[in-house]
Amino acid sequence: MTLLFDRHRSIAGSTAAPASADGDGRSGEPVELTIGLINNMPDGALKATERHFVRLLETAAPPRVRIRFRCFALPSIARSPAAQTHIAGTYADIADLDGAQMDGLIVTGAEPIADDLREEPYWQELAAVVDWAKTNTRSTIWSCLAAHAAVLHLDGIARRPLGAKCSGVYDCAKVAEDQMTQNIRSALKVSHSRLNAVDEQDLVHCGYRVLTRSDQVGVDVFVRDMPSRFIFFQGHPEYDALSLQREYMRDIARYLSGERDDYPNIPASYFDTATEEVLRRFEFRARARRDPTLAAELPGLKLRTDLAAGTAATLLLKNWIDLLVQSASTAGP
Repeated sequence: MTLLFDRHRSIAGSTAAPASADGDGRSGEPVELTIGLINNMPDGALKATERHFVRLLETAAPPRVRIRFRCFALPSIARSPAAQTHIAGTYADIADLDGAQMDGLIVTGAEPIADDLREEPYWQELAAVVDWAKTNTRSTIWSCLAAHAAVLHLDGIARRPLGAKCSGVYDCAKVAEDQMTQNIRSALKVSHSRLNAVDEQDLVHCGYRVLTRSDQVGVDVFVRDMPSRFIFFQGHPEYDALSLQREYMRDIARYLSGERDDYPNIPASYFDTATEEVLRRFEFRARARRDPTLAAELPGLKLRTDLAAGTAATLLLKNWIDLLVQSASTAGP
């Protein structure tokens, strides 16, 4: 598989392999797909998000598929000067999206600012992307907050605030047979990190189909078929092993500096037992002495050994790429 940026600069990966038959039963004629990433993640996760999806696409795509990968960003999301420089030098202009002839699009979440998504500074731009993607992509993936925004814009389905932040790695079981759930034979371990949730009954009432869910945190992956197939991730299957740790440490730092009033909960099923005990003792100290310098006293943290980071995303993206290939083959030149 060859992976290229839109400026024809190769990203670290293999060169195109000889064509061979793959799982869709057709002969292995080379296929080129154009996949876009609208990266709305905060500055600290901007580059990491690009790298995550590059690695996942490299792992998921069969040898005969060449992916032209294009990054975009919404101008209404406030960025630091360094992030603006990176975007200006690497990303395509969002105004070019209309003529980009995208096969697939991935739209990430963003760090929430407003309680009502319609009050976010980027709402109008993101809603316009939803409308555009319905008829200008073969399929689009909406991740976390972007999923909540898309269903709100499409069907007025409002997310509901949770009593506490949902953060951790959860077993998400397949509950429907679908192209997106092919070869999923056991529960997927998926990172979730969110303050809100969409209700399954609301989704089903409006014609969405739930593909995976967790007994602990509810809906995980769901879909809706329009001219484009929209796929929604309420979680973050693309997260690497340390993503939740970085978010947790950020939230601790914000508590110690007074930027947030509540102390963050330890991510569920994420750190090993000894580390959880260390973190509980640290929380006791932090509540007693709220000092930003205290964060430097945290010892090394160890994760559970059974996280299977990236496995869920690889399976889901492999199925998604197969969907794009089949759709492109059916549509013809």
